[in-house]
Formats: sequence, C-alpha cells, structure tokens
Amino acid sequence: MTRLEVNGQAKDINVPDDMPLLWALRDELGMTGTKFGCGMALCGACTVHIDGAPARACVTPISAAAGHAISTIEGMEADRVGRVVQQAWIENNVAQCGYCQAGQIMTAVSLLKGTPSPTDQQIDEAMSGNICRCGTYPRIRAAIRQAAGRLAQGESA
Repeated sequence: MTRLEVNGQAKDINVPDDMPLLWALRDELGMTGTKFGCGMALCGACTVHIDGAPARACVTPISAAAGHAISTIEGMEADRVGRVVQQAWIENNVAQCGYCQAGQIMTAVSLLKGTPSPTDQQIDEAMSGNICRCGTYPRIRAAIRQAAGRLAQGESA
C-alpha cells in the first residue's frame, strides 16, 4: 500500500512501486486531467507538481512521489496562482485542441510562483519543455504575462 498526498488529500493505493505516477493518478485515482503524451518526459502533457516543482508524471515512479506533496490540474482551483492562470488561459483563448493545456498550465503556475514577473525569455525557457501541436505559443506567452500582471495587482480570479 502506498500513500500519496494529492491536492492536499491523502490517497492510499495498492500498486507496484515502479508504476508511473501518471497511471496511478489516471487509472487508480480517476484524475484524468493529467494527460499521457509521449511517455518519455519530452512533451510536458503529463506535468504535475511535486513539492511545488514541475515533474513529468509519465516517468516518475510512485516510489519517488510517495511522501511528497503532489498537485495536479484538478487541484489548481484551490490554488490562487492556478486560478489566475486558468482565467488568463480562457481570456486569451489559449486552448485549441486542449490536449497539452493541463501540462502547460502546471508549468506556467510553477514559473509564476518562482518568478512572479518573468521576461519573455524566462517564459520561453520555462515553457520550452511543453509541446503544443496546435502552435498556441504566442497566446500561452500572452496569458502568462496577463496572469503575472494580475497577480502583481493582488487579483485572485
């Protein structure tokens, strides 16, 4: 039995220690917001936060995640920065097909928590590991800039 802390709640699951966190979240806990993309930590669709840092759930074994605070896209409603980023995503019409967006948002939230007023270069560097097949990168950057501005003004969405 493995105990995970996901979005502030303890979850007990009985899975092999080497199972990727992605499959535990999706198949065992029913949290399907985190997406499978490449399975090799190259596309970013499976990005979650582990102790606040972005991590690729497709290659993170359960044994490495146990005992750490895991946040998923489902938990972003309870996160001030997450709410502001999601609102900026909506207002900037970022999502096209939407498949990569959970991972994009999780990476953007982590960026803004660590760098509240990022430059375009910092945004591009932070987001470079997240692939958007639809090419919405200009809208992603605009949404991150908008969210940063709102957060600096104390907004909470």
